[in-house]
Amino acid sequence: MEEAGADWIHVDVMDGEFVPNLTIGPIVVEAVRRSTDLPLDVHLMIEKPERYVTDFVKAGASTVSVHVEACPHLHRTLEQIRESGARASVALNPATPATAVETVLADADQVLVMTVNPGFAGQKFIEGMLAKIETLRGWIDDRGLEVVLEVDGGIREGTIERAAGAGADVFVAGTAVFGAPDYAAAIASLRRKASDA
Repeated sequence: MEEAGADWIHVDVMDGEFVPNLTIGPIVVEAVRRSTDLPLDVHLMIEKPERYVTDFVKAGASTVSVHVEACPHLHRTLEQIRESGARASVALNPATPATAVETVLADADQVLVMTVNPGFAGQKFIEGMLAKIETLRGWIDDRGLEVVLEVDGGIREGTIERAAGAGADVFVAGTAVFGAPDYAAAIASLRRKASDA
């Protein structure tokens, strides 16, 4: 991915509880860190993420995203991520309104809007998320915050332009890149589409 021109490596961590799939843990993140100097954007789709934040930062996470739906003490968890040495990000499932993160925007470095229901690759982009992206972009800009707005799910040619036009800064593309015969060409094409929006 680094050779193909990716800016970050997005790492999905799933526990089989918060989402119905099971993936990797800190040991794999540590192995990825040894393989690249690119920022590691670690997305914790897990219950009780505060138990594991420090482990993932020690393993090499540059950014840690936790779900508002899994964090009853969200301010504290974002503070924990920063104190551990990583950028703090809060993620929103599609059915969760933007207002769920409005009070923590100033405490976050990044907001991750899920544009599919998390847990499985290859899902269709949920069009209704464009309004949520626009709302968040407006709040970030109106308040003069330096918060990165990231989108994840169904990002490909045809959707990346609309997400960029709604105000997203960072795009997680899995199937659109890994399903292409030429990773570099796929990344370059997506980058062009986003910048043309």
